[in-house]
Amino acid sequence: MSELPDLILLLVLLAIIGTWLKLSRAREQAAEEARQQCRQHGLQLLDESVGLRSVRLRRASGRVFWERCYAFEVSIDGDDREPGRLWMSGHILTGLSLPTIQSHLPGLLTEHEPPSGESNVIPLQPRLRRDSRLH
Repeated sequence: MSELPDLILLLVLLAIIGTWLKLSRAREQAAEEARQQCRQHGLQLLDESVGLRSVRLRRASGRVFWERCYAFEVSIDGDDREPGRLWMSGHILTGLSLPTIQSHLPGLLTEHEPPSGESNVIPLQPRLRRDSRLH
């Protein structure tokens, strides 16, 4: 009779280990995506790492899926530390937030650009509302 509780405990442990391995692989993919985006935008990824910030359920086009937010730090000129974030669903990058160079270089702002104290977002893909209209 004690075989059933032992089997249940073993299955729970295997599920925990499987989840941990899956999240570790997702973190590695997020770190690679952060490196690629930093190279593309001329930024330096500091500490060569990302950290899971949040996980939430998202709905788009009638589908519900998990979206993970990873935080990391970048440098524009090597003397600063600025926050960056990326959002991933599975293996797909769904959003990206990086600091802009213009917000840190005096004299380059125009009247259409936000002042240096405000956060700027580099949109990757438009996010859809529940009714599938762009916002």
